[in-house]
Amino acid sequence: MPSITADDGVEIVYDTWGKPSARPPVVLHHGFIGDANLNWVLPGIVSHLTQRGFRVVAPDARGHGRSGKPHDPARYGERRMAQDLLALVADIGAPEVDLVGYSMGSIVCLIAASQAERVRRLVVGGVGAGVVELGGVDTRVLDSDTLVQALEAPSPAGVAHAEAVAFRMFADAVGADRLALAAHARVVNAEPIALDRITAPTLVIAGDRDALAARPQVLADAIADARVELMEGDHLTALNDPRLSRLIADFLAQDS
Repeated sequence: MPSITADDGVEIVYDTWGKPSARPPVVLHHGFIGDANLNWVLPGIVSHLTQRGFRVVAPDARGHGRSGKPHDPARYGERRMAQDLLALVADIGAPEVDLVGYSMGSIVCLIAASQAERVRRLVVGGVGAGVVELGGVDTRVLDSDTLVQALEAPSPAGVAHAEAVAFRMFADAVGADRLALAAHARVVNAEPIALDRITAPTLVIAGDRDALAARPQVLADAIADARVELMEGDHLTALNDPRLSRLIADFLAQDS
């Protein structure tokens, strides 16, 4: 089980699949509460990519999966996670990579792509106009305070907000460290991302019933070379659309 140690001492565990290829490796970054297995292996995305000849790398973000889980909010935020992601890219030693993110992972990948020239292609899912208008995940749908309260509540029974209940039940179902998740939720990125610096061709993916990814064309319009594809589902089910694996692989297989 390979890992790197971030500059603040947090261990970031990652997985690799597939054989070395002439193509750039595909680095997958999961969403909030999830991990590499839940977001990418179980829906069949890793299997499809490796069958198409891609080498795949996927970390568990800090606070998630098998990686370190400090409870201090100062150790979190998507910009901190983007530093981890770029450190992983440097560690695997590839001159170029393709980045694929979902939800929180999309914000991480967008920040990384705005800072790194070695990103060849970019796929972001589960995000929309909130990235442009708020600087990150759409907290107008689920604000950070409500999410933190849901994660820290003794049980989901007393949580009234429907979106917050869904995230709390997801966290309970996967046995997540809810205090680590709450630490991140307190500091989600709300600063402008330099989307105009992203030069990689970009695919924006959103579920057709995903309130957290509303108006994805607004995000695509803010990036020099981007287009939108809609999946069937809401924020937590769009990853299971059977079209998703093929769309990602077809997009990444194109030459820049």
